Amino acid sequence: MERAVCVIVNPQAGGGRAARLLPGVEEALRGHGLSFRVERTRSLEHARELARAARDAGEVAAGFGGDGLIGAVAGELSGGAGTLAVLPGGRGNDFARKLGIGGDPVAACAVIAAGTERSVDMAEVDGRAYLGIASAGIDSDVNRIALETRLPLGGLVYLYGALKALLAWRPAHWEVVIDGTPRAFDGYSVAVANTGVFGGGMYLVPDARVDDGLLDVVLMDNMAKRRYLANLPKVFNGTHVREPGLHIVPAREVAFGADRPFTAYADGDPIAELPATVRVVPGALRVLAPEARP
Repeated sequence: MERAVCVIVNPQAGGGRAARLLPGVEEALRGHGLSFRVERTRSLEHARELARAARDAGEVAAGFGGDGLIGAVAGELSGGAGTLAVLPGGRGNDFARKLGIGGDPVAACAVIAAGTERSVDMAEVDGRAYLGIASAGIDSDVNRIALETRLPLGGLVYLYGALKALLAWRPAHWEVVIDGTPRAFDGYSVAVANTGVFGGGMYLVPDARVDDGLLDVVLMDNMAKRRYLANLPKVFNGTHVREPGLHIVPAREVAFGADRPFTAYADGDPIAELPATVRVVPGALRVLAPEARP
């Protein structure tokens, strides 16, 4: 299928990784016979403007950067208004991982050329769209530390952030309303998952589906810091879900807040101040993905 493509690239993504790999991506797109143009972003808002322009021109909007950029572009294509392609160029690349695209943006060009369109769910927090997981609590501190560090840690930056955040952490009291049912607890965090993956390959909800019309709300009770630390490596293979104190509840809408201020982060960027309300938008996004295997 012939597709005109607008590559929306964040040159700073992945500590400059996207900029370094851009020539290879351009060569691969030409090799696949694709018509394309490249636009460099100055900010997430600029990325949204570029996505709207690509959408209105009937082009595939190919986000080339981290999950924050991909989420910003996707938000302008919701409701079937356009088609998203994913070129993983950040440190986490969790949405690409969930779709089976992998972490190589040059190889991902083949998906733009020959992949199939599939419809996936999106989530909205106070009107702003995201793809992966919105979370707050200790995750707020982890994301802030990850964004602020200049250490060349790649995908391990979120693990570094978790270790550093844990040192100063104290439990919060949470008030949560899940599809109209209230509950309260003391603990580490509330997370609302669409894809179930974040932090550079942490499978917070390993069985999450992106096309079931549901979100997964993850509540983490208070526990000793040493136990939290022991469970942290398990998140990379999903075995942490067997541990007591972790509750995963399906939902279509969730509102949550805490007894002290927190910023909720989604797709690696701040998205809302608590209290916040998250809703699922079923099948809202068309995205190019590898052809499904029988």
